[in-house]
Amino acid sequence: MGKGIFVTGTGTDIGKTYVTALIVKKLADAGIRTGYYKAALSGAKSIGDSDAGYVKKIAGITQEDTSLLSYLYQNAVSPHLAAQIEGNPVDPEKIKKDFDKVKSKFDYVTVEGSGGIVCPIRWDKEHKILLEDIVKALDLNTLVIADAGLGTINAVVLTIEYIRNHGMGVKGVILNHYVGGIMQEDNARMIEELTGIPVIAKVKDGDGELAIDIEKLKKIYN
Repeated sequence: MGKGIFVTGTGTDIGKTYVTALIVKKLADAGIRTGYYKAALSGAKSIGDSDAGYVKKIAGITQEDTSLLSYLYQNAVSPHLAAQIEGNPVDPEKIKKDFDKVKSKFDYVTVEGSGGIVCPIRWDKEHKILLEDIVKALDLNTLVIADAGLGTINAVVLTIEYIRNHGMGVKGVILNHYVGGIMQEDNARMIEELTGIPVIAKVKDGDGELAIDIEKLKKIYN
């Protein structure tokens, strides 16, 4: 069985999928058998046009499309609402089975979440499932992706506090849209001081590679 990490973010549109693609690419370029998985994805008509398809393309992996994710919804809304609209609710047992199958084929599996850490995946009379329930079911630690700019200290600290208070582990933070300068450098420093969690990488717009030592990256997986 391989190792895994769950990639979450401080919210939507912070570049989580872009950074996830760079993570998977870094591992693949190092010759590591690496896979990708996402439980539920909304707002795409096909796997090829989805976030999962984007990660596969950028990372250059040959994983079968059908194993990249378990649920694909066309409506661009939260997965729980898309599932209600389209009549295809998430089955947690299927997610666990699909993930384990990917994990059995690859040494390192990067699991991408949906939106931020507080995201309803299924919400009906039978089940009330949040994203954190998926993280726990898959027995994974988290990696937090955040914007490097103004307001990120608050967003990252609140996200990490939620993760910890709800019984999950967090292994690192990656800052996206990084341009440097006194404010963003201070943001990184304050995040580390307030949370005790390291900022393991900083990603600039247009970066084609993740600037991190491969051994350091591998250590966040469990």
